[in-house]
This record gives sequence, structure tokens and C-alpha cells, in this order.
Amino acid sequence: MSVAADVPETVTAALADRQVEDQVCLEAGAGVGNTTAGLLAAGAKRVYAVTNNTAHAGTVRDRVGDGNADRLVVIEADLRATPLATDGVDLVTAHGVCNVLPPAELDPIAAELTRVAKPDSRLVVDDYRMPPAGAAVSRLFALENAAARVVDGRPALTFYPPAVLAAVFAEHGWTVERKKTLLDPVPWTGAHLDAHAEVVRGYADRLPDAMGEPLTAMAEDLVAAIGSERTGTMYSLAFRLAD
Repeated sequence: MSVAADVPETVTAALADRQVEDQVCLEAGAGVGNTTAGLLAAGAKRVYAVTNNTAHAGTVRDRVGDGNADRLVVIEADLRATPLATDGVDLVTAHGVCNVLPPAELDPIAAELTRVAKPDSRLVVDDYRMPPAGAAVSRLFALENAAARVVDGRPALTFYPPAVLAAVFAEHGWTVERKKTLLDPVPWTGAHLDAHAEVVRGYADRLPDAMGEPLTAMAEDLVAAIGSERTGTMYSLAFRLAD
């Protein structure tokens, strides 16, 4: 499968009106490399894929590394302090990243992304609105957050309205150029639900069995009961940095 054929439609839609060809790009929070694949397919000169997850870094290399050795740099680093040079990136992307960041981390990450961005550069932030209160997936997300708070003292998920993320980046000199909806509704598939249940299992494994086993069972029961669901929206914000 070519890199282009492996790019999710949401990534393609988010990048469609951005200048990518011949640009130096940063995928902030690379995950499994969806946006890295999209940037490479669109002709980026170089893509820095930054993640603090060793397994994700390996996945990105395996997925899009072949044939792109001269254009792809996978970096394991905290987004609050990357090893990238100041004023070196033309286009920054954050696709489905902010919802896994607690509020206290938003501003320092925005500051770091601004530091590495060139004057007059562009930023694309894609994320999810809070699912409706009556949505079945909301129960799974609530369980995930409860498990995270018990183990780490912080939520696993925070769904920020577009206006909040716009305000955070505005403090660092970014201006919103466009807003668009990427998904309405969002198709939460069985694979998506399994991934969230796996996060719950990870937290449960760090707890005594008397606490962890019921959490795991609840997550598995919710996934089985939900199956899949179409609810909520995913949005995209495109920014320009003052020169």
C-alpha cells in the first residue's frame, strides 16, 4: 500500500487547503503516524514526527520509513521540550492530540510549538468536541478518566471546544485562518472502543487486583454493549503565526 493510500480522510481534509509541498513539517504527537503519512504523501520536504511513546515511534518508522529516509525524522521527546531548532518549521500539525492533554500541559506545549515554528508559519489542530452526554461512548470515556485519576491524578481525556484551543494558541501569536468540520458524526468503531478499553486495562494493571479487575471488566462490558456508535463531531482549526 502506498503512503497516499494509507492516509485517513480526516487528515487529507485537514491538509487540503494548506501548503505542504516542499515545506518542513512537524507532526506533534505522532501517534501511529497518520498525519506524518499525509504530509509525506503531499510532498513535504521533511517531516519531524515527535512522540514520547517508544512503541508509536517504532510504528511510524515501520509504516512510512521505507523510501522516506531523507524526508522523515522520528523523534522521541516530550512536546513541552523538543530538540528541534528555533524558527525551523513551516507547518505544524496536531491531529487528535489535544484531547489526551490535561489542561496544565496545553500552554507549555503551545509555547514549544511556537518556538520551533518560523515567522508566518502555519498550524493545523484537529480534535474532538465533547460527545453528547447521552452517548454510549461517553460512559467508556468517563471510566477511562476515572481510572486515570485514580492512578495518575489526572484525566486521560479532555475534550476542548474549538474556542478554547483558539484562545490558547492566540496567546502565543497564532491567528485562526479557517475552521471546518471533519466528521459529523464521528464513527466510533469497535477498534476505537477497544483502544480506549486497552487504556483502562493499562491503568488497571497498576492497581491492586481488587480494584483493577472490576475496572477491566467494566471496560470490556461497555465495549461489548456499545459495539460501535456514530456520535459527536471532529473539527479542524488552521492558524497563521505572526511574522
